[in-house]
Amino acid sequence: MTVREQGREPFAEKVKSGRNSVFTGRRALIIGGSGGIGRAISLELAARGASLFIQGRNRSKLQSLVEEIREKGRGAEGLVLDLEKSGTLKERIDLILEAGAEQSALASGEKKPARVFDILVCAYGPFVRKAFGAHQAEDWEKTALLDLALPGALASALCPGMSARGFGRILLLGGTRTDTIHGYLSNAAYAAAKTGLGVVAKSIAMEGAAHNVAALVVCPGLVETEYLGEDQKRALLAASPDGKLIQPAALATLALDLLDCDPCPSSGAIVSLDSGFSPCGFDNPGARR
Repeated sequence: MTVREQGREPFAEKVKSGRNSVFTGRRALIIGGSGGIGRAISLELAARGASLFIQGRNRSKLQSLVEEIREKGRGAEGLVLDLEKSGTLKERIDLILEAGAEQSALASGEKKPARVFDILVCAYGPFVRKAFGAHQAEDWEKTALLDLALPGALASALCPGMSARGFGRILLLGGTRTDTIHGYLSNAAYAAAKTGLGVVAKSIAMEGAAHNVAALVVCPGLVETEYLGEDQKRALLAASPDGKLIQPAALATLALDLLDCDPCPSSGAIVSLDSGFSPCGFDNPGARR
């Protein structure tokens, strides 16, 4: 299934028709951008004219993505970094931003590196699947740190510069059904952290409104990525309301469309892009046509 088949016009065709993107000429920091949804967002941002600094854990996948973007005439640099093994939160933030500044200076020929990013995408987040009573202290600590504190701290570090320049767009990836408070049998720590991203986005929206800084949370439904095994894929297809899985490229297009406007009325929104998925539909025969 392609973006076109889902009723979306590929952005390359929008550019040809003269409709420009607010992302053109901007610099983006992508956390978790080398695979899955993050990779699709990276490619879509590049298609809309942004230059990218992409963090990823898998060296070969990241290098392949950077080369693909460069072959299309866009600027891209990568940082191989395992966020689960990189020191304190402040050390991780500093490492990412300093590396991004240095790469930007090298690419532009500037003598003094600057931590300048106009766009932030946080598409990374470790998933812990356990019964509530089986969660250990380290599970809560890891998910709170990487699924909530890391995106929040990065946004806090970048928002002042965005406000000073009069432009900023921040996209935070939530979890399935984390658009509001729910109970969870098997992933409470992860869901609690991802649900908290809504507070982050709404706070950015309030503070940034006067400075053209916008943020939102997208909560994906059942998405087909390379991380799914065959058994997982079959189970998700059975649970999907339309018997299909959402394609990462389609999700990336929809998510970026919400931020690709000036002014940005979607700022502060928590948006579910899930094709109507609900656990209550698992036993609905009509949901498995």
